[in-house]
Parts: sequence; C-alpha cells; structure tokens
Amino acid sequence: MDYQYYISAWIYKVLKQADKDFAQFLHEQGYGQNTTKLYKLFCFSRLDFGKPKLWKEKKLFEISEHTIILQISFDVTEAASNFIKGLFMKQEFYLGDKFNGIDFKVAGVEALPEPKFSETMYYRLQTPWVVSFKTETDKHPQYLSPNDKDFDTLAIKHLVEKYKSTRKAEFIDSGQISFKRITDFKRAGFVIKPGTSQKSRIVGNLFDFELTAPPEIHRMIWGAGVSEKSSTGFGWCEITNGPDSV
Repeated sequence: MDYQYYISAWIYKVLKQADKDFAQFLHEQGYGQNTTKLYKLFCFSRLDFGKPKLWKEKKLFEISEHTIILQISFDVTEAASNFIKGLFMKQEFYLGDKFNGIDFKVAGVEALPEPKFSETMYYRLQTPWVVSFKTETDKHPQYLSPNDKDFDTLAIKHLVEKYKSTRKAEFIDSGQISFKRITDFKRAGFVIKPGTSQKSRIVGNLFDFELTAPPEIHRMIWGAGVSEKSSTGFGWCEITNGPDSV
C-alpha cells in the first residue's frame, strides 16, 4: 500500500540512466542554494489500478488490472520535458520490496497539454498536502492539519520559498497568495522507506481548495505539486471547476 517511495526511486533511476549529473542534482539539491529547504522538480499521482482487493492486515493491494496509469509532472522547460518524456518510453521495472511487487513495462507515454492559468483556480488534492513544522527541540516534524492556526501561513510560505528557489523571475511574496478550503479535510499519509531503519510516516491532508496567486505559481504547482515532499508523491492535485464540481 505504501508504494510511493518505490515510484520516486524508479523515477530517479530513469533520470540517472540518461544523465547521472542531472539525476544527482534533482535528488541531492533540487533548485535553490540559499533556502533552508531544497525542493525537487517533480510530482506524481496515485496509481490508477481500478478497484483492487485490499489486504489491510498485510498492507497490500491485490491488483487485477493489466493496464495501470501513472501521471508524472516535471517543473522544467518544454525542451527538457520532451527529453524526459522519451526517457520513460519502453521502460521495464519492478515496483515493490523483496517480498511483494509487480513487474511493469511502460506501454505508452502521452504528454498532457498545459492548462490555461488564471489568478484564481480551483484544485482537488489527489495525494495529501503536507505542511510540517519543527522546532529546535522537536525530534520529529509536526504534521499540521488545516485546523491548526499556522497551517495557512506555513502552506503559503512554502509556496513562496519553492517559487523563489526555482525561479529567477519577478519577486513574489506571501501577500500575493491566498487560499481557502471548499470542502472538509481528511487526514492521510503513507510510509517512506518502508522496511528500512529510516522508515517514517508522513501525514498530510486531502481537500478541495481555491487558490489565488500569480499565474506562475499555478504553473509551478502544475509542474511540481503544491506540497512539501512533492518528489515523494505528496501534493498532486487536479484542476476543477470550483465548488460546483464538488
């Protein structure tokens, strides 16, 4: 059930096969040299595998579908995007741990058209939006819910930092960004590095929201997700038509 870590590792492996330096840059640095957090340049959706049988006690999905869909987005130029698209064609890989998994073969890659970005847009989170906070005395991060008073402030701060660390364009500050939830939230998360000594559970939130920001912020979200830890599959969202589509 906690397959996101293995997908992230596979994406890095594909990039590394083509360009070792670029993959190492993504993994170790992302963009940005002067921020306390360094951001990765991609995000990905959940696997679309129909309605699997759930073995909850073993934390396993039993999948009967033969065609599975995964969406990946990269916050890079169009030229780099076309290059990356070619990397994933005809890839064969194993997804899982040493006990349970599936052999996959990429049957096709399709590039989705970029949407038209406006200042106010509506989104539905498909993977959790993580907002974390850690003091000097905290051993582990605190994963906030939208009910926490600092959630909105830290969420917007993250978007501004992410933009500053990946762009050399016009200046953007927190005052240019606002968002509001338009549905109730659900706590959700998954385990990173399962089966290792670095195993940890990261928890975020699922909800629909309205975001007002410069169009370039929306373009960044389209390419690299809205959340912290986007390269591990958090913060993938789809554009909706607003409250009427809930």
